[in-house]
Amino acid sequence: MEAEAFKLLAVGLAGGLGMLGPGIGLGLIGLGATQAIGRNPEARGAILTNMIIIAALAESVAIYALVVALLLAFAL
Repeated sequence: MEAEAFKLLAVGLAGGLGMLGPGIGLGLIGLGATQAIGRNPEARGAILTNMIIIAALAESVAIYALVVALLLAFAL
């Protein structure tokens, strides 16, 4: 019974902390992009392209954290 509690705690920590970083990162990416577009509207296309690429990379970290949490939940 105690091992199951520790397993669920590990799943929660892996999922929760693994999603926290990318969530904050995506917010900062959006903040930086809107500020940059506000300062230089002519560069909107280049800024949005870079923002989407970086956001996809940050989102992949969250997906990896989800996969690790699911592996901990169902494989152990």
